[in-house]
Amino acid sequence: MATIELNGIYKIFKEATVETVALRGADFSVESGDSVVVSGRSGSGKSTLVSIVAGLARPSAGTVRVDGMDISALDEKDRTAFRLRTVGIVYQEFNLIPYLSARENVMLPLQLAGRRNASARASELLRSIGLANRERHKPAELSGGERQRVAVAVAAANEPRILIADEPTGELDAENSAALMDLLLEMNLHGGTTLVIVTHNEAVAARAKRRVFMDDGRITREGAARHG
Repeated sequence: MATIELNGIYKIFKEATVETVALRGADFSVESGDSVVVSGRSGSGKSTLVSIVAGLARPSAGTVRVDGMDISALDEKDRTAFRLRTVGIVYQEFNLIPYLSARENVMLPLQLAGRRNASARASELLRSIGLANRERHKPAELSGGERQRVAVAVAAANEPRILIADEPTGELDAENSAALMDLLLEMNLHGGTTLVIVTHNEAVAARAKRRVFMDDGRITREGAARHG
């Protein structure tokens, strides 16, 4: 069974009398444990597609199934619960709470999920990504690469089956981009996490198993991404 299966997805945004069609009957599936890059020009629908996979947005039409469950039929409360237990999300802008320390940022999703060991789990995660000596620092006191590693730890905190990264290396240099991909692929290859990445970065895209291309709200083609 596919971990992720989208069929005939339309997404229409309405503002006053103006309608924008972001997705036009998109079909997209990802097998359990796979790593997939979604590519395409700006405005092709990439971020909208992954926001629907994550349960952040509901499609205007079509079905979204994750492990056989139709998440497009869930109300906001149930979709929030689904995200907490199933999906981790890494954004380009780090998306950290500025007045919380690195450890407190990682603790937050654990606390929201009712995990009693939030502090110990957060410290363990930060230690595993080489930030044990930075856990008390706030985001403004960290480098860009360190902030993005903390963001990955936040996304990984509840051991999600699916990790979505939307332009995760957009603010990073080549060295930090490669290090971040090492971290994401470690979770994919050894942790079994299904990985979906939106990126314009060719070096990042080449490291996934599959690559799909979007244009005008549709998946237009796909193929193997990983070289060698």
